[in-house]
Amino acid sequence: MAKNYFYNLLLTLANLLFPILSFPYVSRVLGPEGIGKVQFIFSFAQYFATIASFGIPIYGMKEIACYKDDMQGRSRVFSELLVIYVLTSVCLSVLYLAVIYTFPYFNVNRDMYRAALLLVLLGCSYTDWVYMGMEEFKSIALRSVLFKVIGLLLIFTFIKTTADYRNYLYLMMFSFLGNNILSLFLLKGKVGLTLLGLQLRKHTMPLLFIFGSTIAASMYADSDTVLLGFLSNSKTVGLYTAAVKLSKISIPIVTSMGVILMPKIAKYFAEKDMAEIQNTLDQTFRFLVFLGVPIAFGLALLAPEFIALFSGRQFLEAANSMRVLSVLPLIIGFAHFLLFMILVPAGRNREMFLCVIGGLIISLLLNVLLIPILRQVGSAIANVCSETVVTLLYFYFIKKNFSFAYQWFLVTQAIISALIFIPLVWMVKQLELPLAYMLIISITGCALAYITLQFLLFKNNFVFSVVDVVKMKMDKTIEA
Repeated sequence: MAKNYFYNLLLTLANLLFPILSFPYVSRVLGPEGIGKVQFIFSFAQYFATIASFGIPIYGMKEIACYKDDMQGRSRVFSELLVIYVLTSVCLSVLYLAVIYTFPYFNVNRDMYRAALLLVLLGCSYTDWVYMGMEEFKSIALRSVLFKVIGLLLIFTFIKTTADYRNYLYLMMFSFLGNNILSLFLLKGKVGLTLLGLQLRKHTMPLLFIFGSTIAASMYADSDTVLLGFLSNSKTVGLYTAAVKLSKISIPIVTSMGVILMPKIAKYFAEKDMAEIQNTLDQTFRFLVFLGVPIAFGLALLAPEFIALFSGRQFLEAANSMRVLSVLPLIIGFAHFLLFMILVPAGRNREMFLCVIGGLIISLLLNVLLIPILRQVGSAIANVCSETVVTLLYFYFIKKNFSFAYQWFLVTQAIISALIFIPLVWMVKQLELPLAYMLIISITGCALAYITLQFLLFKNNFVFSVVDVVKMKMDKTIEA
């Protein structure tokens, strides 16, 4: 547990720092149009890759966790799921090629669409679900950090002018696929691969439900970008991409606790140990609320400054979109909590499917209605509404089937404590400092004020207990 926490913290920091270091440079060099063009192609290919995954990453993680100490069982499950993954990847690659060669829309930059085919064809190389099921977060973290560092260096080397937008796509693909392929090779000794006596059919029904859920979730998660590309232009997609990236950059922090506890809670569900499940949910919920609420406030209040500093003033039109999207870390944090801490471990695949179908319908409907009128702001509204609907549906089905308790009063306490951000940020803005200094002072001041109010007003010593736990676990990791 100690080492998993440490390495997941490392991965979270890497996921946070990499966009902070790379996107400001790339957005200034390529501009809104270049960013939008690349993001649309990448998102379009990812649609097909997600369909090809057939729900295996989520289902596989849970199945591998059940065979954590059984090499033979683990290898059998891995082989069966990998064969399915390879077959679906090949089929979707053929469909992808048929689409880009059939419709005239894809004639422009077809070479880039052809290159993006690798995201679909090699999608089956993604095997982090095996490592997560075995709770080997060290390998995931170190590989991710390695390819992020290499990718960052290559970005600064090969992206120099607006004409280098193709290089940006290729480098994104390199970081994504390079990590996956290395992880596949490193599985030697952890699982075996066999093509004899495989029972593929037994995975069909659970995979179909998770597959439907994954497809719908991917569609409502990415439909805003894709529909924005079809209904608007590359510049609008670029502006929206800047807002989304900055709004979602903190999500790995909010969801980090649930990531490392998911395999354990799956074990508790298998053992029907409801007391331990409730205890684990309480810890995760407290962590989520304590961080999610102030992050949402901060993103909303400092949206123009974040956009100007990290993307450049040519992206300032994206500020209103970012204000709308600022609640996503909290909403997606709750959705992640309900999905991966309860529904997935409990095997509630049918309910998952119904929830994301609801989100997909809302996303498609609102995007089509709002994009022609509000452009990137319309996509932002559709994004938030669809995520909210999915989260509420998750909660509805959980409430219907389980009797877990939630500490909702913590949300009220966090909101009250975060209200102090409004006058603090206003006062700092009056000083008219350089952007970087203004953001540093605002974030530091708000964080200190928030922690102080939580501690003094509500006697919430959560932050100090977290520091103690992290320190203790890091000490144990170092000693080990």
